[in-house]
Amino acid sequence: MTEAQLAQRARGIVRTFNEAGVLLAADVHVAVRLCTLGGEPSPGVMLVAALAVRAVRSGSVCLDLRRMQDVSVDGATEAELAALPWPEPEAVISALRLSPLVIGGTAGPLRPLRLVDSDDGELLYLDRYFLQEQTIRRVLDERAETHPTVDTEQSRTRLQTTFQGDSGHTSGPDRQRIAAALSLTHWTTVIAGGPGTGKTHTVARILALLLEEHGSELRIGLAAPTGKAAARLQESVREQAEQLKLPADLTAMTLHRLLGWQRGSASRFKYNASNRLPFDVIVVDETSMVSLTLMARLLEAVRPDARLLLVGDPDQLTSVDAGAVLADLVARPSNAEGNKALADIVGADLEPGGTAESLTAHDRERLRGGIVQLSRGRRFGGIIAQLASAVREGKAEEVIGLLRSGDPAVSFHAPEDLDALRSDIVTSAESATGFAKQGDAMRALKAMESHRLLCAHRDGPYGVSRWAKQAMDWVGAAAGEFLNPEQWYPGQPLLVTANDYEVGIYNGDTGVIVEGDGGVLMAAFQRGDNNFQLHPSSLSSVQTVYAMTIHRSQGSQYDTVSVMLPAEASSLLTRELLYTAITRARTHVRVIGTEESVRAGVERQVLRASGLRRAIRPYDG
Repeated sequence: MTEAQLAQRARGIVRTFNEAGVLLAADVHVAVRLCTLGGEPSPGVMLVAALAVRAVRSGSVCLDLRRMQDVSVDGATEAELAALPWPEPEAVISALRLSPLVIGGTAGPLRPLRLVDSDDGELLYLDRYFLQEQTIRRVLDERAETHPTVDTEQSRTRLQTTFQGDSGHTSGPDRQRIAAALSLTHWTTVIAGGPGTGKTHTVARILALLLEEHGSELRIGLAAPTGKAAARLQESVREQAEQLKLPADLTAMTLHRLLGWQRGSASRFKYNASNRLPFDVIVVDETSMVSLTLMARLLEAVRPDARLLLVGDPDQLTSVDAGAVLADLVARPSNAEGNKALADIVGADLEPGGTAESLTAHDRERLRGGIVQLSRGRRFGGIIAQLASAVREGKAEEVIGLLRSGDPAVSFHAPEDLDALRSDIVTSAESATGFAKQGDAMRALKAMESHRLLCAHRDGPYGVSRWAKQAMDWVGAAAGEFLNPEQWYPGQPLLVTANDYEVGIYNGDTGVIVEGDGGVLMAAFQRGDNNFQLHPSSLSSVQTVYAMTIHRSQGSQYDTVSVMLPAEASSLLTRELLYTAITRARTHVRVIGTEESVRAGVERQVLRASGLRRAIRPYDG
């Protein structure tokens, strides 16, 4: 623990947890301030208030008081953390029920904490996040009370035409067709599925069906949490526009831009509960990366009679901010009765059956809540799909067995076994540089996608900073020249780190430096089957990228992916991180690390406490 992370005002039990690294100075300062303003003397209440701040900082929406000890701290063992003087949950819950921070007091109406009883234990919220979660719950429940009017006979005919000969499978129900029917019969539809299950393929057909039903005046809004994800959604839909008779100019944007973010405040938007979004259909891709705050702002801005499609993979890494909203929505029990029209349109697909695609009783229950899970992967199969499934299901020994199977699509290397990694890095760089010097931007960009090194951390021995420099040294040594990341050179891989709408590049975009006419160096970025180029001086926020974090890789695909695992004690090493990394690969996954790290990653889940998937009863004293 550094001096900067120690809170000078921390005393007693709060200081003990601060010195142990469980709490940072910021957590303590907020808790001390709340207790001082609210007139709360209890050290135990101050501790759980600080833990609630820590929970939000760590991605949770609230603190699960019965599981407050389920924390991880880099460099600390489970035994060391268990030895800390954790308060008894019953004692601290009793203190909270009397606390002026929860029920108000003589110091004023300030109630910054919300104590909530749930069907799975008591939860402690910071008031802001409780209100946001309640907004999501209320809006979704209100939207589920009614359904769009639909001509079932016409819809059945249109579905058959739109999906005829399109699914590519021979038996069982077509879940893409079910998803489309769900979107026709519900105001809110959640389309969940892993990479390659046809989510955006399905979205394009849903848009075609809605346009056919409502005409060309239908107003469509396409959005994603990042500029890169929005650009990919736009490309995917436009690639199918001619075939499906969609408008050729459909444009996707970030959620912040869709909502009309106003400079000066990250939470102030032009469109809100008083000024609704002007769209009849709104599609949000990569919803797993949408935070609780942003989802609350979106839902209150959507018109009650607008269709909302939330699309994404609930097993991927979640938002860097608080919340795992998509996973919560998929797991949330639904009290909705559903819409009889769904069965009238695709009744045969809803029947139980004996194929892998057949709907289970749980699947049919989720359909009533507007949720469908696509399951047939089309992007990759074989052992990579098996590996991703084993990770997702937490089967550590099966994961180790698959990695050591000798199958050419997967490989497992000790941390010091770097020959294959070096070879792939050098080979892909040499190929990209060769095409870049020829001015062949598309082939240079394609060569860059042949391999990507992914890391869990930004810094440290297993982080991007170290391994990007190591990769650059390998590439330079093979080329017989020193590569300076501060200067432009042909074949230089680029990563954009901020949205720039004026030039049309977005945070997360990857590009390459190529030689243009007259030997002028240009930065090239891919857009669908084409590329666009601009002078590197136009790039305001860009860095050389021979390695990237797994978080940044979401939404991208590479032929071969090398995953640099951190030590098993790393709190970032989770099941979701491994799953996300593995599913970036098309043809080969290389895992570099120890068996202990693999097991730790498979067994450790992202535990983001939330009330969305629970029945809750707020406590008001």
